[in-house]
Amino acid sequence: MGKRALITGITGQDGSYLAELLLEKGYDVVGMVRRSSTVNFERITHLMGDVEFVPGDLIDQMSMVEILQDHRPEEVYNLAAQSFVQTSFGQPVLTGETTALGVTRLLDAIRMVDDSIRYYQASSSEMFGKVREVPQTETTPFHPRSPYGVAKVYGHWITINYRESYDLHASSGILFNHESPRRGLEFVTRKITHGAAQIALGQATELRLGNLDAQRDWGFAGDYVDAMWRMLQLESADDFVICTGETHSVREFCELAFGRVGLDYADHVVIDERFFRPAEVDLLVGDAAKAEERLGWVPQTSFTELVEMMVDNDLEALERQGGN
Repeated sequence: MGKRALITGITGQDGSYLAELLLEKGYDVVGMVRRSSTVNFERITHLMGDVEFVPGDLIDQMSMVEILQDHRPEEVYNLAAQSFVQTSFGQPVLTGETTALGVTRLLDAIRMVDDSIRYYQASSSEMFGKVREVPQTETTPFHPRSPYGVAKVYGHWITINYRESYDLHASSGILFNHESPRRGLEFVTRKITHGAAQIALGQATELRLGNLDAQRDWGFAGDYVDAMWRMLQLESADDFVICTGETHSVREFCELAFGRVGLDYADHVVIDERFFRPAEVDLLVGDAAKAEERLGWVPQTSFTELVEMMVDNDLEALERQGGN
């Protein structure tokens, strides 16, 4: 009999890769989805027969209590959030309700139902924001620059608080930017790879972007979910920075993506002020030495491999659609 895991946010990029990983390891996987008519199962269509889906919402604590009572998971991975930074400026209260207070509701449900459950909290490099040191580690002070980053700081600290106050096995992964062909089109990386593919196929002529000089530490989501799982196998819970330790600019991402389809990004990318953030995070680059030492985790996918994988996937998908 395998372990049982509950994944919130299972329909998202990370949720889909984590579900695949856990199923491969013999887990029973339960996925929490919101009761709404707009749930998008696109990323997990291939897993529909293998995962049990249950309705629940981070805004509704009783729904989480009921899920824990009915399904009795040994591990809970909280990947649900309002996860788009730009949106958080327009919807700061909603972002706080789900991305911050939602964590407390879930931790409290675990405390009430079964305090032996092992809990993973999806923290974020956006918590570092206006960075105090380079590279960033588990002890770097936070200075978030968006309502999303602020909400993630709350989620991070309340996880530590429940670990220390109630002895819960609750760990946080401070994940730096991680991308994949399953990334949403609203994220700049996927916007670039999809745009390059469209232009290469003659379906578009230009791509409008914001700050090309912003620098990020980009890895592959499929690698990062393995680190989440490893954290919950430790004897004692802890917090870990998960990253590649390399930094690249949005401009470099454009160069590689357009280069993959034989184009020069400078001929097609248009800078549009509308895509600049009210407060920009300029340089995020992490140090994952602790994760390598304690978890035995190192990233497997290079920056170039990641960009080319995403472009190839978008090209293939657009060609399949026949340019419709």
